[in-house]
Amino acid sequence: MRLKGKTALVTAAGQGIGHASALALAAEGAQVWATDVNESLLARYKGVANITAERLDVLDKAAIGALVARIPAVDVLFNCAGVVHNGPIDQATDDQLEFAFHLNVRAQFWAIQAVLPGMLAQGRGSIINMASVCSSIKGLPNRCVYGTTKAAVLGLTKSVAADYVTRGVRCNAVCPGTVDTPSLAERINANADPVEARKAFIARQPMGRLARPEEIAPLIVFLASDEAQFVTGQAYAADGGITI
Repeated sequence: MRLKGKTALVTAAGQGIGHASALALAAEGAQVWATDVNESLLARYKGVANITAERLDVLDKAAIGALVARIPAVDVLFNCAGVVHNGPIDQATDDQLEFAFHLNVRAQFWAIQAVLPGMLAQGRGSIINMASVCSSIKGLPNRCVYGTTKAAVLGLTKSVAADYVTRGVRCNAVCPGTVDTPSLAERINANADPVEARKAFIARQPMGRLARPEEIAPLIVFLASDEAQFVTGQAYAADGGITI
């Protein structure tokens, strides 16, 4: 097993990419702490080998610290929590920008701060941040707030990678295209015409379909594993060809 002996902390593990990744990490032998702010979503982990499910609000710095203090040693951190706001800059509000920055960026910042001392003490660790191709990689319409914050995630990723490159701690980002998750379904169903909205999401994917969370999870496993020991500061796009 590629991750035997490693402990992984995953945020937003209740559904979507976080859920698929928690299962994939556990299947490769990692002891996974699967967290989510929605405790009801964590019930699906009952009886799943190698997974401990815990409620965690990543907007609460003290709660992050308290949970990390309970984990013997975190070898892998997957910062998956995030939010998507729709609209161009002239429709964006200060409240939207503030909330998106807090959840998409500051929560990752806090989680990294919490696990970093332990990683440095053991001389190893893999930090994986959820970003997006909608960031500094590519501008997409009606995603101003989201793209701004995900660009910040890439800056955070490279800064952490540069600061600890000689100390055994790696930091990388995963940048998906459009993934068919419950979160996406909620956004689609919020449209006046959900059918047409879904067609529009599919149309911007050159492969002609949406990704499945299970297609992103193997990238998380790779970056968590010792196979990626020489990989740091990178933004991995799994986007179905959007950035070709």
